[in-house]
Amino acid sequence: MAKQPRNLAGKVIAITGGARGIGRETAAAALRAGMKVAIGDVDHQAALETASQLGGGVVALPLDVTQRSSFREFLDQIDERLGPVDVLVNNAGIMPLGPFIEEDDATARRIIDINVHGVIHGMKEALPRMIARRSGHIVNIASQAGKYGLPGGATYCASKAAVINLSRAVRKEVKWAGIEISVVSPVAVNTELALGLAEPRQRQFRKVEPYQVAEAVIETLREPTFDVHVPKALKITERMNALLPISWQDAFAKFSRADAVLSQIDRKARENYELRAARSEPALSAGAADRATLGEKTSASS
Repeated sequence: MAKQPRNLAGKVIAITGGARGIGRETAAAALRAGMKVAIGDVDHQAALETASQLGGGVVALPLDVTQRSSFREFLDQIDERLGPVDVLVNNAGIMPLGPFIEEDDATARRIIDINVHGVIHGMKEALPRMIARRSGHIVNIASQAGKYGLPGGATYCASKAAVINLSRAVRKEVKWAGIEISVVSPVAVNTELALGLAEPRQRQFRKVEPYQVAEAVIETLREPTFDVHVPKALKITERMNALLPISWQDAFAKFSRADAVLSQIDRKARENYELRAARSEPALSAGAADRATLGEKTSASS
């Protein structure tokens, strides 16, 4: 007998990077599903504005995912205001782009700190609470870039590959406690993060809207799945690609222009995003933050 979809009404969901893009749309979708929603963002003011616009009692809290203590306080405050967290969506992430050998060390560290350590901190803080209750679901937002590796975004691709395999390993460690782990891997999403990207030839590789990723998150909460593709057709493409030798994979990437998505970009269109991403980690020293701006040797320079 097929399992019935889970009822999400009344469940508490915490979303990182919730002020914009995928995080904001996931908060909206969770509200429609009847969930109690908390969003965290390093830009607390933007999170407050988003919460006010969404309504529905959304709680907006400051969150620096690079600091485990900040994540702990984030979850503690949700416990106090909404109740124990049933679902954690690790969505916060950045995507500075540029040739690998031109990327400065501050940029590389920032990508790993936010995209990887941010997920690690969230899981390490949320899982003990969930295991104690024998209930919980963690959804980690990765990317198709983490499955294939695309020129122009090497460290970003590495960070998302880390998220995928981290999720795979942790899932096996906590399955005994009834905890669900899912990893959602979309193509480029039509948000500020994807401004100025090149378009591939194949339709299934083209940008999706953030609401489509949000819908995939809600769907996997109702019917838990580990590996979630957005769009779904990519699941077949991935399996077929895995059977090909690397030279054929390269040829297909060139033919489809998938290898141009992160490398042949419109830098002017990305200037504002790259500058904001360069300042997105409060834990950086002032000097490092100043160096990681558009005018110096960063992946944002042109």
